[in-house]
Amino acid sequence: MEAKVLNRGCGLAALAVMVIAFPAAAQTRSVTLDEAIRMAVQVQPAMVQARGQVTSAAASKRRVIGSWLPNISLSSGASKNSSTRYDQATQRTVTASSKSYSAGLSASLVVFDGLSRLYDGRAAGADATAADASLVNQRFQTTLQTKQAFFNALAAEELVRVSETRIERASGQLKIAKEKLAAGTATRSDTLSSTVEVANARLQMLNAETQLATAEAELARLIGVEGRVNTVREERLLVISEIDTTTVREEALTQSPAIYQADAQAAAADAQYSASFSQYLPQISASYSRSWSGQEYNELDPSWSVRLSASWPLFNGFTRELNRTRSAVNRDNARAQAEDARRQVNAQLTQHLASLTSAQTRLEIALVSRAASEEDLRVQQERYRLGAATIVEVLASQVNLDQAEVDIVQARLDYLVAKAQIEALIGREL
Repeated sequence: MEAKVLNRGCGLAALAVMVIAFPAAAQTRSVTLDEAIRMAVQVQPAMVQARGQVTSAAASKRRVIGSWLPNISLSSGASKNSSTRYDQATQRTVTASSKSYSAGLSASLVVFDGLSRLYDGRAAGADATAADASLVNQRFQTTLQTKQAFFNALAAEELVRVSETRIERASGQLKIAKEKLAAGTATRSDTLSSTVEVANARLQMLNAETQLATAEAELARLIGVEGRVNTVREERLLVISEIDTTTVREEALTQSPAIYQADAQAAAADAQYSASFSQYLPQISASYSRSWSGQEYNELDPSWSVRLSASWPLFNGFTRELNRTRSAVNRDNARAQAEDARRQVNAQLTQHLASLTSAQTRLEIALVSRAASEEDLRVQQERYRLGAATIVEVLASQVNLDQAEVDIVQARLDYLVAKAQIEALIGREL
């Protein structure tokens, strides 16, 4: 039985080495949290799209400015014609040719367009503001996503160290059990139980390594790196800071990127609705053209014309009413989304603050539990050496200590994630 358990433990260890050694063969890159965020902001498709919207909105503003300026065009042309006729007087075929040249300059300007350009300018400005707000919000969302992936990788690395410590403790206990068995002061059951604990520790190590590989690969994808990346552990990430919940809630409801984006989109929808009224007003245009034409390019005859025109669509099949109705619906939807964004931010902040407090409390309890488990394990190991305790009691103490260390890692991860979620809501670092 002991041989089978040992062989199983060795097989698991060999499998773990094979799984771990393969990705380790490739060179990995180490990044800090700030580096990861900076890289993710540059390569994430959502960020690229948000920056593209800002660029498009700026181009739309330039187009509106250009609509106040006249349209100018220049034209020129040259032609040569030939004709053949029969001359009755000379009874010969005569070929004649002629040349002509022309040039023209024209300009047109919309004098009045029913205030459409004015409304379009306001709408373009509102769209640009909404695009900027969307970019800001997306930057914080990308930062949050990167932080979560970074913290997951950090936690996975911590779990690997916890597993390594568990293997060391289990191996040490197995050595003691074998020595006591050889001395005749322990039973074979103690050795078998310790062997199972070593195998379980190695299995936990394999799971931790798999989790670490997954977390590092996900982080690498977010920051645009092939393969895996190593996270650099910084002491500032382990600091537990006090948070003024009242101030944080006020900031979230007044300067949250999500609320800023929703308000900007509502303002843009209002501007589009106002622009729809311009369809009911007349449009007045003016144009001027000057041209030159003749058979010799240096002797062209000039001509010019000035035109003033007006148009007023009185009825267009209710198309204007349809556009106005759609604009009103979009405006109402945007306003409702802006109000809901405030309620959603308030609700999410309550949830994240509760998660932060819970994680902080669990971390404090886990730290105390680890200290108590370490002392209990020391006492049980000493009692086992003296024959006053069984191997079951020692292994139970080891399991309690291992669980306390895992709880510390999980509580710290939950705290960092909840803190990052609050930062994304209020739009600043805590």
